[in-house]
Amino acid sequence: MEQEKIGKFISLLRKEKNMTQMELASKLGVTDRAISKWENGRGMPDLSLLKPLCDELGITINDLLSGEKIDKINYQEKLEENILNTIDYTNKKIKKNSSIFKKIISLLIMSVMVLLILFGIDVKRMNNREPVLFSTWGFDYAPPINLQAEEIELAIKDYIIKESDSKIKHNNEKSFVSMKVYLIEENKSLYNVYAWVLEEKYYLENNEIKQDSGSSIPHKFIVKKQNNNYVVTDYVIPRDGSYYPVDMKKIFPSSVRIDMEKVYKDGTIERLSLEIKEQTKLYFHNK
Repeated sequence: MEQEKIGKFISLLRKEKNMTQMELASKLGVTDRAISKWENGRGMPDLSLLKPLCDELGITINDLLSGEKIDKINYQEKLEENILNTIDYTNKKIKKNSSIFKKIISLLIMSVMVLLILFGIDVKRMNNREPVLFSTWGFDYAPPINLQAEEIELAIKDYIIKESDSKIKHNNEKSFVSMKVYLIEENKSLYNVYAWVLEEKYYLENNEIKQDSGSSIPHKFIVKKQNNNYVVTDYVIPRDGSYYPVDMKKIFPSSVRIDMEKVYKDGTIERLSLEIKEQTKLYFHNK
């Protein structure tokens, strides 16, 4: 392990970031003498400081132990070389120090091995486009995005619009839907979706957009996944009048019900109305 090369590398990166030794030491919780010792090649940072130091300097642990920034082509080769150098460096330290120090070094070796295992796991998960467990280790990596909730909401909107458009009264009449999903409960291939739905119908008459009808109702949708698609199989809404509070308790979980009671106070209805207003303008503008 080339301590002098590593020290010069640390010094170069620190100066590029316009940091003094004191500023870097403060960020890492060490003294400026420790920073000076590293940069002069007279010592190495403790294992516990490798990751924080690399984060501050904007490099990977592999870069640090190599004393230079490593491209991805040579990354694995350098990693293996650094592992061997670290083990060799550790063995030399063990021979020079007391039994107590040997135990400390052994713990450090174990920690290095743990880091290497975590590194291997995360690299494998990144290659499989899965979320990492510990760190991206400096790789350019974006975790996968789960669009399940958006796909379910889209399936519900399509279902409502198709059902509503089958009952039109005017030429050029069109249904528009906006909704707020409060909770999605998954039970194997079925999903209970609790949402507040605002539905309005508009039509064009003499180049003027007119509203035919509208509803603002809480829903419980039953959604099933079939062939990688989401399909609404049924839905439930509370009855009007004195039945409303009773049905709300039967249909919706208490946490959802509490949030739904605020729709006319927290701006939910106003936001849903604005979304439908935008939809109608875009739709009839093209007519």
